[in-house]
Amino acid sequence: MMKFRLFVLLSFLVFGAQSYAQEGIPVYFDYLSDNYYLVYPSMAGITQGGKIRGTARQQWFSVDEAPNLQTLNAHFRIGDSNSGVGAILFNDANGYHSLTGAKITYAHHLKLGGDDRYLNQLSFGLSPTYLQSSLDESEFRSIEPDPAIVGSKISSSFFNVDIGLSYSKMEFYAHFAVLNALGTERELYRFGRGDADNLPLIDDARKYLISTGYIFGKNEWQIEPSILFQMSEFKYKSSSDAVAVSNLEKAIDFNLKVYRDVDFGRVWGGLSYRRSFDGASFQTENSFGEQKLQLITPIVGANIRNFLVSYNYSYQTGDIRFGSGGFHQITIGYDFGQQERRYDCYCPAAQ
Repeated sequence: MMKFRLFVLLSFLVFGAQSYAQEGIPVYFDYLSDNYYLVYPSMAGITQGGKIRGTARQQWFSVDEAPNLQTLNAHFRIGDSNSGVGAILFNDANGYHSLTGAKITYAHHLKLGGDDRYLNQLSFGLSPTYLQSSLDESEFRSIEPDPAIVGSKISSSFFNVDIGLSYSKMEFYAHFAVLNALGTERELYRFGRGDADNLPLIDDARKYLISTGYIFGKNEWQIEPSILFQMSEFKYKSSSDAVAVSNLEKAIDFNLKVYRDVDFGRVWGGLSYRRSFDGASFQTENSFGEQKLQLITPIVGANIRNFLVSYNYSYQTGDIRFGSGGFHQITIGYDFGQQERRYDCYCPAAQ
């Protein structure tokens, strides 16, 4: 029993800082590929027309059962109304754990003033979410029967909701979201186990996101600095509430992108630096230490008429790493029903 409790705790401590798995869609760097809807429900139908985006991410090619993520999303404006809708499908696998889910979104966009060519808009979004969490213990072996191991693949389903708020004014934008707002308790680690009442309940982590940015330049070249701050709230408790632990993880992204208009559309590239506010303690042969998560992510991409393709590579710095390789992610997309330069601003997410 103690082994299983340690397994649960170590899983969250080790992989929580690396991939934020098992709490919905992890917030990586795909939002920089004109994919803000993936993390902000209020961005559904932000444009006239719609957008489709698919992503695939693979971490640590040299590590078996390394974290990997696939997402597919689409969103569009409903005719000439101020409403937008969208949907997201995703699969997040991490060792013996996996999480699949689906989100549907409704967003409303409120114009605050100006003529049709002036972007000044406040947006609200809501995404009910269905999730299924799985744990494959079919390969777990014990010489003696262990009541903490089921020995098969088990899963549990639960619901949650994301809410979002966005403000766009010409080249300026700001977003806020609460993901997994309900903080649903999951009993996956209790299912079918002996003495289940003494095993932990773990809440689905609530995540808070806030970001802002500005786009400079209206000729052939544009530059876009932005930041994103995220905070995750994990809760762990026994059924009797005799043990209750709340853990906050905080990180910030500093981003810089450069755009260049070309004959066939647009090419762009950038760099992101992520740093965690929270360190993890470690021990070497001669000393103790603490290391904070730091990721450096270059990103390149192109808009080729109505199509989009991008690639980013995240490299983790620091002395303690799971492998020498980094994290690879590609995004492909298609835009439909778009109007050329609907607003008198360079604002790619809203055009």
